[in-house]
Amino acid sequence: FPLEVVHRDEHLVVADKPHFLATTPRGTHVAETALARLRRELDLPALGAAHRLDRLTAGLVLFTVRPEERGAYQTLFSDRRVRKVYEAVAPYDPALALPRTVRGRIVKERGELAAREVPGEPNALTHVELLEHRADGLARYRLTPATGQTHQLRVHMSALGVPILGDPLYPVVTGPGPAGDFRRPLQLLARELEFTDPVTGAEHRLRSGRTLRAWESPAAWEAGQ
Repeated sequence: FPLEVVHRDEHLVVADKPHFLATTPRGTHVAETALARLRRELDLPALGAAHRLDRLTAGLVLFTVRPEERGAYQTLFSDRRVRKVYEAVAPYDPALALPRTVRGRIVKERGELAAREVPGEPNALTHVELLEHRADGLARYRLTPATGQTHQLRVHMSALGVPILGDPLYPVVTGPGPAGDFRRPLQLLARELEFTDPVTGAEHRLRSGRTLRAWESPAAWEAGQ
């Protein structure tokens, strides 16, 4: 899986992660992770992740060069001072009124694959916009989360009745595909990161150059290529 660096300075590395590559070592994914590869390829053994992107999701991930600065960048994310914009491909529903802000309470129990919405005070908020749709029944959406619950965007899109293409958990848990089956990745992309650098004060607006296969090459997507 190609891993492109879209920004690098003495404080930060921002990489454009492919689908199926874990951000950091976890579970069965230890050696083959974005962090391990960047440490090797950039000769930065102290590199650390400021946040994490799900293995199935592609797009921008921010890493810190200096361990003593990592906390400042992690706080950016925990304090929600990073504007994150995602794109997704999902079914088009002409009856679904957009744009809208989706609010709900999402919980994920230890040991369970899928998160779920439950009654109670909302802890998850996502702004959903329709970018475009086409005659084959698919649409491209812009998703802007204001919170960062596990699987938040996937849960919210499923709750709207337009689950993201390639999702093995929502609305129905189908489980992971066979090992080595990378034919139909989750059509979710972390497209933009925008923030003020807490160390230098610089304004950053970074953009992924990746595309979502189901939108760019629908025939290849259908054929599982």
